[in-house]
Amino acid sequence: MIIALNNKCNLTKQEFLKYQEELEKLSTKYKLILCPTFLNIAHYNLENVELGAQNVSPKAPGAVTGEVAAIQLKEEQVKYCIVGHSERRNYQHETDEEINQKIMRLLEQDIIPILCVGETKEEREKQLEKSIIEKELEIALENLTDEQKQKIIIAYEPIWSIGTGIIPTNDQIKEMFKTIKQILPNNKVLYGGSANEENVVLLKEIEEIDGYLLGGLSLKPEKLKIFIEKLEN
Repeated sequence: MIIALNNKCNLTKQEFLKYQEELEKLSTKYKLILCPTFLNIAHYNLENVELGAQNVSPKAPGAVTGEVAAIQLKEEQVKYCIVGHSERRNYQHETDEEINQKIMRLLEQDIIPILCVGETKEEREKQLEKSIIEKELEIALENLTDEQKQKIIIAYEPIWSIGTGIIPTNDQIKEMFKTIKQILPNNKVLYGGSANEENVVLLKEIEEIDGYLLGGLSLKPEKLKIFIEKLEN
């Protein structure tokens, strides 16, 4: 079981240092991955949590102002990196083709991509959710070998669920995981989208879930502790 913590654009340096003190107290048999902001990566200092990033440049180092290259993340001991998060697809207008390039740059540096896929409310209402996921995976994984594909962690995030407190039904989640695992049967698939310490008891009934990508909950160590305890028991 994998629990990835996406801090998003939160926590100043001092807040992050205090936050790490709380994370250090967490004890779990599961793999924990922390994805802080780029600035806070430099202040990472945990032994019980592995380090991830929230983004990477699709290009090699060079004249790409404002970007961070995969080789730079590698030097900071980053082992995982989120790509294709719905907020970047929306706000930064990232395309599946750009996401494919990011995955390639990460794999060149032996950094494991956490590829986010998911449908909007409108797409689900039109019953397009499966075709959307299939298209996102097809383009994101283009020109990768089977060996490379197997290294990628997939995070299914129904966009209409993120930050809303509303989660799909268990049957809906199972159906989407089935769609993903038909394409990538050997990959770990995480669930993201308003998972919290209250609904985890319901979510843990879904055997197909290999872990969770947590956003808002990642910033609340006391509730995260409850989430993990309920998941383990």
